[in-house]
Amino acid sequence: MTTPDPKEIALHQPNRSIKDYLLILLKGLCMGAADVVPGVSGGTIAFITGIYDEWLSSLKRCTPAVLLMLKRDGIVKTWQYINGNFLVALFGGILISLKTFAAIVLLAMDSYPILVWAFFSGLVAASIYLLVRAQRGWGVVEFIGLVLGVLFILAISYMAPAQLPGHGWILFLGGFVAICAMILPGISGSFILLLVGLYPVFLQAIHHLEIGKLLWFGAGCVTGLIVFSRFLLWLLNSYHSQTLAVLIGFLIGSLSVTWPWKHALLTTQDSHGRTVALQQENLNPLNYMAVTGNEPTIVLAIVWALVGVLLVVGVEAAAVWLKRRNA
Repeated sequence: MTTPDPKEIALHQPNRSIKDYLLILLKGLCMGAADVVPGVSGGTIAFITGIYDEWLSSLKRCTPAVLLMLKRDGIVKTWQYINGNFLVALFGGILISLKTFAAIVLLAMDSYPILVWAFFSGLVAASIYLLVRAQRGWGVVEFIGLVLGVLFILAISYMAPAQLPGHGWILFLGGFVAICAMILPGISGSFILLLVGLYPVFLQAIHHLEIGKLLWFGAGCVTGLIVFSRFLLWLLNSYHSQTLAVLIGFLIGSLSVTWPWKHALLTTQDSHGRTVALQQENLNPLNYMAVTGNEPTIVLAIVWALVGVLLVVGVEAAAVWLKRRNA
């Protein structure tokens, strides 16, 4: 295990203004809000907002070697090496969102589920367009990766939920897999917990403050962040077009998960007494009222989907304009 080269440290933490870090904080807020909704991934939001590569690169540098560097070079250089300001701003936004703004998203999900899912679908659809445009080339391998990515997400979304016991090592694996799902665009960590039956176990651990279980879960999350982020970044650096094709497939498949018109087949209750869908089916909006008894609000859903599309395209256009202005 070697410590980082001090000559490279300055390259890892870009010079940013307070406004830049406030924008990163805002992106973290959006990621946290997405993570609480089963079916929507914080990794998707990171992809959409253009911080995905920097996020993975910063996580990759958080290794045990950093402890040796801390002893050798001090806290300032170590902080610069791991891009600490970026990580604090981003995870600060995620944590703030999980505690505050996420409640608004969940309230909107309860009151206007179709419109919220339509908005998320618009975000995902626009990000697919931008990523396809950024793809360097499409060969046979890329198309195979795309199809496999779509099929993988569809298989997960239609999988019947299981029920696993809440043993420590199982919670560790659950945290590991859930956080890896959060990193990947198109896969929701909370949805994975629902599938394996650990969602109610985790909620009960929070509700009753079962510290042992929470520590096991947290250890799995930290391990997953460090290990899987390095593997995914290696894939992006070594097999960029193929990996990007698979990630685009993940996003295309996630459109099935974010489809606005849903009907719950199997539900449970969380620690606050709210009904949580474990398994759902997508409905034709024209048949939605006949099955659920609720209005499909098709026109409003289209409007909110377009808002999502315009938001992503607008952010991309603004980023390109700023880049050209500063060039």
